[in-house]
Amino acid sequence: MSSSSAARSFGSVCSPQLTCSLTQMSSMLDTAAEQMMVEQDFQEAFDTCDRGLESLANMDQEDSRCGELKAGFCMLGMQALAELNQWHGVLSWILQQYEHQEKIPAKIMQMCILLYSKVGEPAVMQDAARVWLHCLPNSTVTGFGTVAELYLLHVLVPLGDRDEALQLIQGQVGSSAFSEEQRQTALDVVEEKERQNEEPPPDPGIRPDSEIATHSTQGSVIRKLQAMLRFLYRKALLAGSGSFSFRKLFIAAVLLYMLLLRMDPALPSSFMWISKLLQLLRQMWTAMFAPYHQALTKRL
Repeated sequence: MSSSSAARSFGSVCSPQLTCSLTQMSSMLDTAAEQMMVEQDFQEAFDTCDRGLESLANMDQEDSRCGELKAGFCMLGMQALAELNQWHGVLSWILQQYEHQEKIPAKIMQMCILLYSKVGEPAVMQDAARVWLHCLPNSTVTGFGTVAELYLLHVLVPLGDRDEALQLIQGQVGSSAFSEEQRQTALDVVEEKERQNEEPPPDPGIRPDSEIATHSTQGSVIRKLQAMLRFLYRKALLAGSGSFSFRKLFIAAVLLYMLLLRMDPALPSSFMWISKLLQLLRQMWTAMFAPYHQALTKRL
């Protein structure tokens, strides 16, 4: 096909009016993203997504770009609803846009599973994800395996639905979504979950190993932080030549605290470590500026 005939063919499919409308929709999607991420006006972002979806509904849905824009509006709208604490209405809102569960794009299905898992309501997604995974055309789309994995780990396993989990792994969905090694790993996960459910609840008077390990790890990190701060303190003692900037020293100390410790300063357990950090910083400050302050005081 010649370039001129190809151009005519493309023009017949993508009319100037459609191209202009798609450009406007793309601009509206950018606006919704800015309202969501920059302005953090979640209600306005959702309203923009809703208007964009209404406009797309009146356009030619055969164009692949319409599908991409629709998915973009839906994903932003989902995030906005979650930020507005209206997560319970996310799935019904998505179904309004796609009408049938099996028509929901893989990326949106993944986001829905993760959202309802995070809020502790994985059962909400069980029927929709099951229908989606058993829809034969979906087995060939990109992301099918990820949906199957998320459904297994974030819906079936937390719900303790062993029978459906085994059926998923060993059936047609599992053979399409997982390799043989992945299927074996999935079976191990299900069996481990079953063993955990059969174990008696721990004695509340005995601290679990995980808590002991957490305290041990936290202590190790704190010791490393203190060692680094002492190193910075020794650097401060040698700062008379002016080659070592106190501003850099202070920023480094704070960054070390933020990155390595990652404590919530509002917790009572953090007070002791914060006070130690402040004590070391005061020592650094005194080492660097006390002589100059004393000399200035004598002159006055």
